[in-house]
Amino acid sequence: MMHIRSLALAVLLFAALPALAEEAGPPVGSSELIQRFQVKEARQGVGVDADAFYAVDNTVIAKYDKKTGALVAKWEGDENGSAIHLDSAAVVDGKLYAAHSNYPAWPMTSSVEVWDAATMKHVESHSLGIERGSLTWLDRDANGVWWGAFANYNRVFDKSPIAYGNKYTTQLVRFDADWRVAEAWVYPDALVEKFDDMSNSGGAWGADGKLYITGHDNPELYVMELPKIGSELKWVGTIPAEIAGQGFAFDHSRPGVIYGIIRKKEGSEVTVSRITPPVVN
Repeated sequence: MMHIRSLALAVLLFAALPALAEEAGPPVGSSELIQRFQVKEARQGVGVDADAFYAVDNTVIAKYDKKTGALVAKWEGDENGSAIHLDSAAVVDGKLYAAHSNYPAWPMTSSVEVWDAATMKHVESHSLGIERGSLTWLDRDANGVWWGAFANYNRVFDKSPIAYGNKYTTQLVRFDADWRVAEAWVYPDALVEKFDDMSNSGGAWGADGKLYITGHDNPELYVMELPKIGSELKWVGTIPAEIAGQGFAFDHSRPGVIYGIIRKKEGSEVTVSRITPPVVN
């Protein structure tokens, strides 16, 4: 009798393994903190190239030397308030691209803003108008294609009696050469839940061809894949890291190294970490 009961229990546990694995979530990788810098402008995101990193605040982008942490140059929005909410940075072919929106104003409008990374002179602006939400990040993949995310939120702000969008309508988009949305995907509900009342704040393509994203606050990177069928992205891994959500960037001159931020009322930081993604089947 005891043998039969033990066998039955083993069968039940074996049957429950898939459900337990699903509840546990995707596999988890790891990261190692390499360096940190005290950077007051590190409030919304950070970009990086071979020689410098670029800390982003709402209306400011500050360029710092990677080796010394010394301030090199700074761009600040004009007194007319044309820059409202810069969010993230990607440095590509000598230009710095930043997502920009009128967050938290309504209706949501967005634009792509571009600087010469060497001189920090603003050189281009591409208005997206009223779109699918607030543009929070941009990145170009290995094939030269631009991607970004339009965020929506469940948080209620002072100027509105209702939520600022709906976080479940946050979308990853692929742009065409004229910054028009060519394709779009949504995030899995289980991942959106981790954003709390906020949304997807950062994103970048890794050398492994996978998309890495962040939420608004959590010290984690989420590893994503495009689906073979349908419109919902696949969440295939999580990497704890010394960040606090927001915009981050891969340092393409140092494989596997990311720059992230931890924003604080005083003493915001730019962090440098080497990540080890989880094994994805």
